Amino acid sequence: MSAHISNVRPKPDKVLVDIAKYVGSKKITSKEAYETARYCLIDTLGCGLEALEYPACTKLLGPVVPGTVVPNGAKVPGTQFQLDPIQAAFNIGAMIRWLDFNDTWLAAEWGHPSDNLGGILATADWLSRNAVAAGKKPLTMQDVLTGMIKAHEIQGCLALENSFNKVGLDHVVLVKVASTAVVASMLGLNQEEIINAVSLAWVDGQSLRTYRHAPNTGSRKSWAAGDATSRAVKLALIAKTGEMGYPSVLSAKTWGFYDVLFDGKEFKFQRPYGSYVMENVLFKISFPAEFHSQTAVECAMQIHDLLKKAGKSADDIKKITIRTHEACIRIIDKKGPLNNPADRDHCIQYMVAVPILYGRLTAADYEDAIASDPRIDKLRDKIVCVEDKSFTKDYHDPNKRSIANALTVEFKDGKKLKELVCEYPIGHKRRRKEGMPVLVEKFKTNLARQFPVKQQKAILDLCLDAKKLAATPVNEFVDMFVI
Repeated sequence: MSAHISNVRPKPDKVLVDIAKYVGSKKITSKEAYETARYCLIDTLGCGLEALEYPACTKLLGPVVPGTVVPNGAKVPGTQFQLDPIQAAFNIGAMIRWLDFNDTWLAAEWGHPSDNLGGILATADWLSRNAVAAGKKPLTMQDVLTGMIKAHEIQGCLALENSFNKVGLDHVVLVKVASTAVVASMLGLNQEEIINAVSLAWVDGQSLRTYRHAPNTGSRKSWAAGDATSRAVKLALIAKTGEMGYPSVLSAKTWGFYDVLFDGKEFKFQRPYGSYVMENVLFKISFPAEFHSQTAVECAMQIHDLLKKAGKSADDIKKITIRTHEACIRIIDKKGPLNNPADRDHCIQYMVAVPILYGRLTAADYEDAIASDPRIDKLRDKIVCVEDKSFTKDYHDPNKRSIANALTVEFKDGKKLKELVCEYPIGHKRRRKEGMPVLVEKFKTNLARQFPVKQQKAILDLCLDAKKLAATPVNEFVDMFVI
């Protein structure tokens, strides 16, 4: 005989309540968080502008039905599209993530919190244009920065102690949850409605990570976050109609998220929601490469120079050993054929071989024209990864959050280069003073890809003026990015 199951509707799971209270009422007071969010905004949009140079990305952009224009709709930076906020969020999100060059958060789960900007900016722009049309005040970029800080915090705090990849789920589930919460708040939903919206995000179907791993690595990993943040906008709009939620979506026995998708384990939390994640987020400044390889690529650039000074080439190399952390080995230690750019930018051997050979690593270096160089695969075969337990420990240490790699080059003549060690990449919080000027230069380069000089200067001048940017209406800011 089956046990009786109560049909009394339970109180909402605490995880849902905490998220709803945070987005609905928490005041962000950290100057460091807002300053970092401003840099995050410009870097994220810059990554999207660079992606517009790749037809594989642009073929996915625009309205679902070609030719559709939405009056007072959200505009897509770098294009002439004006779309409903759901499709605009997909467009912006796909652009942002396409080249794997926007920010990163590394913990028990990995991810890219600026992926949430797709839903946040599209919703804020759409709301602002409709407000102006109705004679009301639009949202300002301060509202967007606040939304970014809160979305970063939700995604990042959920990721600190909870590994979704270990149960085969992709980290974009956290983009969907974070974007849903923030967008719901922007839409003016009350706490109960925000809880409903967030429950809809958890009860939704979740993406498998298989598109990030051999043998199925493919370009969906470049638009998965756009899909997640756009889905979030749709779910928030559904909740706004008064649609019911599912209070024990996580904890319900047998049918809840924990039992169905998380091995029966409840989420663990290291800290309450504040502004920690934005303050400590990692920027990809120099290289469009999966973040666990960033320090290895910095070392590889040094190896390129050392080989030139020594009068040696890659042909003289017998073996390269990468001393690294466990997450790196699990995600990007890859042997065998690489089938497409998405495959290559998730292979540490490829991302080390290219800079050793060419003295650079750009988004174009993942394309077939460069990948067809036989020297790359020849050098890849000489590169092996080994875990250093201390690197793994420091990777998880909340006071360090290092992403260490160490490279040793052995030559055929028996000689070795001194091991090169890099613990913190240039985009790390510990290197902010060094990194932010380089990040601004990256933004300048990306502006120049799409806009004439006068437009570049107007955008840059506004973005570097924190007070003026914060007060700028969202619709006026986005209009500056229209082609």
